[in-house]
Amino acid sequence: MNLTQQSMIGRGEWRTARGNWNFTDDAGGTSATSPFTVFSVTGDVYAQAFGLCQVTVASVGGAATIELGIGGNTAALIAQTAADDLDQYETWQDAGPEANPGAVPLDARGFVIANGADVIMTIGAANLTAGDVDFVARWFPISDDGDVTAT
Repeated sequence: MNLTQQSMIGRGEWRTARGNWNFTDDAGGTSATSPFTVFSVTGDVYAQAFGLCQVTVASVGGAATIELGIGGNTAALIAQTAADDLDQYETWQDAGPEANPGAVPLDARGFVIANGADVIMTIGAANLTAGDVDFVARWFPISDDGDVTAT
């Protein structure tokens, strides 16, 4: 067995992490402390991510944007989107949310997230005042300590 084969044994099993964010108009809105950690990552992982809107997202003046990524590349996983475009039961995996049923193919674009870079949601331009989104990460570990958990 060569080194490459040996180093990948037991690491390539797909796993899922799921978390929820509820946006309410608390003390001026939700973006005051943006970015938010959606998934805590340790080690190195390969991941795909999407959101499923449970309650329509709204913002002050309809001006807010949202994106999902990592520090230094805040739109790496999901491109910047007008927050008010995300309606109930739509799937959010790119700049244009998908109507129900939302297509998230099993071979959707994935990303290597290295060195424990957490997955963050960044809100820009205005505060979010309403909305509820379930976030899902489909991932597998690359390093021995690779892990993803919802925060």
